[in-house]
Amino acid sequence: MQPPPHREGGGKGFMIQPALRLQTVQEYYFSRKGKEVAKMNAEGKDVISLAIGSPDMPPSKEAIETLCEYAHHADTHGYQPTMGIPELREAMARFYKRWYDVDLNPANEIQPLIGSKEGILHVTLAFVNPGDKVLVPNPGYPTYTSLSNILGAQIVNYDLCPENDWQPNFEQLEQIVAENEAKGESPFRLLWVNYPNMPTGAKAQRATYEKLVDFGRRHSIIIVNDNPYSFILNEGEKLSILQIPGAKDCCIEFNSMSKSHNMPGWRVGMLATNAQFVQYILKVKSNIDSGTFRPMQLAAAKAYDNTEAWHQSANIITYANRRRMAEEIMTLLECKFDPEQVGMFLWGRIPEHYANVEELTERVLHEARVFITPGFIFGSNGSRYIRISLCAKDDKFAEAVERIKQMIKS
Repeated sequence: MQPPPHREGGGKGFMIQPALRLQTVQEYYFSRKGKEVAKMNAEGKDVISLAIGSPDMPPSKEAIETLCEYAHHADTHGYQPTMGIPELREAMARFYKRWYDVDLNPANEIQPLIGSKEGILHVTLAFVNPGDKVLVPNPGYPTYTSLSNILGAQIVNYDLCPENDWQPNFEQLEQIVAENEAKGESPFRLLWVNYPNMPTGAKAQRATYEKLVDFGRRHSIIIVNDNPYSFILNEGEKLSILQIPGAKDCCIEFNSMSKSHNMPGWRVGMLATNAQFVQYILKVKSNIDSGTFRPMQLAAAKAYDNTEAWHQSANIITYANRRRMAEEIMTLLECKFDPEQVGMFLWGRIPEHYANVEELTERVLHEARVFITPGFIFGSNGSRYIRISLCAKDDKFAEAVERIKQMIKS
């Protein structure tokens, strides 16, 4: 018989410790900072958030109507297949053919996801053993690092720098892999990449994708391209790494409806790759969750068929006006930025007279009551940058501009 759990003296409670993996991560920055902002709002300070990339506009009318219609059906409320319903997978395949000219077999080369964060978890579980190495961009989406740490992978950062248009330095990548092989250390299993890039706004480049496919094939490293920003202020050709010959052999691409279809709270995304990779990932996923609510899948399928006019209105015209105001804020704060950036954020380098980025962001938060993101949360290469989200109504953006003008005058 097991002895009872040890209690502190005086009956103060159980001495239970969390798993050691929690020592490798911190609470997500926006969760932690959001509490501070919520407290300020409770005090009546009315903080304007230009921090989080959560689209504030609704999905298409057709998607919402489809959700409502099927939610009334008595036979749509049961468990759904983890691999997703055929209607959704077929819509995802049509979407890739229409916008990227990529052919995908909806039966076995597509896996619907409950958002890309879930995909990061399942791909890592499917391909990375504890102790294996993962290549993560710096700066980059923090979840690539945090989930890899939680699952016991070793993180090795590769640099993204403005001098190289925030594209990977392939000489550095080759050197990293060569040195690792020479030492006989644990292998690299994944390389995370994200174009159009968040947080820097760098555009996707076909030449970069070609080099990544070649790199992955030669070193037996899976390249995972996270591609949710193709439709945000990106009026040129929509690029996918799966357009490159041989990419399916070693690449997985994520695509989320959160940004492109104004559906962040719906938690609908997808991955596309070869059929064998999909089966590995499904093996993990099927042991963790069940399929999304059927009416939501049907509504998402409808949204994938949105017209070009809808995308133009929802993701180009609206964000373009906000982008102009974000650029005005950057200029007021004397930050330098590349006007060719795409996506739903604006990334800018802070003036040299600030000791660190939080000296600026905390001043803006507490004096102007505007919340913007310090770039250090994306890695050390972001430590002298700020990021402004375009996900706020025009009137809030205009007010943020005026508040910052007053802050500067004071």
